[in-house]
Amino acid sequence: MVDEIARYNKGRWEELAEANIEYSRPFLDLNPEKAREVIDPEGILTDVSGLDVLCLASGGGQQSAAFGLLGANVAVFDLSETQLERDREAAEHYSLDIQTVQGDMRDLSHFEDDSFDIVWNGHSLGFVPNPPDVFSEVARVVRPGGLYRLTYQNPFLYGMDKESWDGESYHLPGDSKYADSEVVSADPRWSVEGTDGVIRYVVGPREFRHKLSTVINGLIGWSS
Repeated sequence: MVDEIARYNKGRWEELAEANIEYSRPFLDLNPEKAREVIDPEGILTDVSGLDVLCLASGGGQQSAAFGLLGANVAVFDLSETQLERDREAAEHYSLDIQTVQGDMRDLSHFEDDSFDIVWNGHSLGFVPNPPDVFSEVARVVRPGGLYRLTYQNPFLYGMDKESWDGESYHLPGDSKYADSEVVSADPRWSVEGTDGVIRYVVGPREFRHKLSTVINGLIGWSS
């Protein structure tokens, strides 16, 4: 699926990765203990050695390296070629065999049905307008009894002004609505602090707010 949103966001992520945003810095100092903390901070995964894992929209040389060090068979699927290059850098650093595939997370036709034991979906659902487009593809490629791990942006955080703290809570702007919608910002730039301490401003990708009910009901709709 290559539509206008995918084309635009690909360009934005290429530039963000080239600016060395934190999500594009491969983890090159991992050991098994640190790797486990990266992929399983909640402590819900068992031994992943020998399992087939898809790091979905999770390029950058971070989660893929961690899964690989723990013995998993890893594929990384990401919109950005620059992000995937970081995964290849990490794989070479650790002498790992990691498959990298470029594409939109709404179209996993590159993979056959029931291909993975774990689909680890990074913090990226907000870059697509309709979550079920992703869930339907995940449901197809994950094996029966497999695990889909998803994180995504709390919809209340979009548009929240940190300066609105009144001592007890933050206040949403008056025009902010808790609804599925594209997030429109007065300043679309992301601030990227490089390892040299210099802050660069890069126009970010298009983002979409998804209500919790949208995500949960979307997942239920594709559960078996």
